[in-house]
Amino acid sequence: MEANRTINASVSPKGSLEVLSRIEVEKLKQIGENGLYPLFRRCALAILNTGSKSDNAKAILEAYPDFEIEIIQQDRGIRLELHNAPANAFVDGEMIASSREMLFSAMRDIVYSEAERSRRKHDLESSPGITDHVFQLLRNADVLHAGESPNMVVCWGGHSISQEEYQYSKEVGHSMGLRGLNICTGCGPGVMKGPMKGAAIAHAKQHITSSRFLGLTEPDIIAAEAPNPIVNELVILPDIEKRLEAFVRVAHGIIIFPGGAGTAEELLYLLGILLNPKNQSIPFPLLLTGPKSSEPYFQQLNEFINDTLGFEAQQKYKIIIDDPEQVARVMANSVERVKQYRRRQNDAYYFNWELNIDLSYQQPFIPTHENMSSLDLSADLEIHQLAANLRRAFSGIVAGNVKESGIRAIEQHGPYQINGDPTIMRPLDKLLEAFVQQKRMKLPGSTYIPCYQIMQEVDQKPQT
Repeated sequence: MEANRTINASVSPKGSLEVLSRIEVEKLKQIGENGLYPLFRRCALAILNTGSKSDNAKAILEAYPDFEIEIIQQDRGIRLELHNAPANAFVDGEMIASSREMLFSAMRDIVYSEAERSRRKHDLESSPGITDHVFQLLRNADVLHAGESPNMVVCWGGHSISQEEYQYSKEVGHSMGLRGLNICTGCGPGVMKGPMKGAAIAHAKQHITSSRFLGLTEPDIIAAEAPNPIVNELVILPDIEKRLEAFVRVAHGIIIFPGGAGTAEELLYLLGILLNPKNQSIPFPLLLTGPKSSEPYFQQLNEFINDTLGFEAQQKYKIIIDDPEQVARVMANSVERVKQYRRRQNDAYYFNWELNIDLSYQQPFIPTHENMSSLDLSADLEIHQLAANLRRAFSGIVAGNVKESGIRAIEQHGPYQINGDPTIMRPLDKLLEAFVQQKRMKLPGSTYIPCYQIMQEVDQKPQT
């Protein structure tokens, strides 16, 4: 990836995080092991690179090797001096407003996450403590709106999708926007942008001025998937597990569009939670949808769920093909049922406290080669535990595909090896091969080299 035109600029916050303590500033400046500067620089570069056609975090960082941020504390508050920043984030020397807001949102979340982590290390070893941590992060970002009627629909799906699938996601977003629903996504391109764009047009038609387009991400993902410009609320969670929990805690319903490994990870995460016997009575709308051309994709995904988690898991979602209006109607009606249930249970509209999430879904999974090869993918596991481990397998594949740390690990040690029962490995291999053939692992135009090998415990021969 060639370096693009750059600019030097001075930027101050507007409306949030206008002051930091001296200790916080020093932390942001530090480059060493305990310093936050490398993390802030990586997130800032991704934000300033909005619209990039790369999904390779390592390539984006290498395209701007001279990009630096100088953090200046002054009497009037914080100022950032940007050196060799991507010029497309500026107009006539002034930073685009949405980019500036997201830049300081990143600073806010990085500073607060570090403070919270240092303050409550022991709390983060328990499930209630982790959930409270997610709540505190979201509250600090001012995305929990007490008294607001349920209307937040989370949309999951791939960044590497066809133009037809992207247009379809816009049409679904438009249909939901006409019904007053807000949109939350992973904030990047593809399906993470389409529903927001469609809903933004619909909200304008309905004269809705309080539109919410919430983007939830984490440091390694944002570096590979820069936020799209529709996002007007950005939150950077510390890791993928807290990001996934944030999604399900703020969602009043979830729609899954076509995607790849990351989308499969998200589906498995949610199915594992919904399959927990403690959550059987909690309404949680889950729709899978796409245009007619995507029907084989959903058939393959549905078969994979049946072959690994079984019929019970398939009952947790509904598939609707090529009907944006029906998707929006079903979701709007389902969200109304969620509202009535929350009212009866005296549960908050803005945060789903009642949903039980096991510690195994909350603890960060580090996709080292050792951790990937030692995943327990046995057919003898309880289905919600098998779902948790399958989710981790896909999380590692995502890391090897797009995250800087995962890409470097694959370059150094070769592909991950994933082991398990043949009854699990065969459907997994079949699904991943379909993703590769359909070019769902990387952005269009790039050649995909698998970062994994599927092994079977019977003969330990790699499957391709």
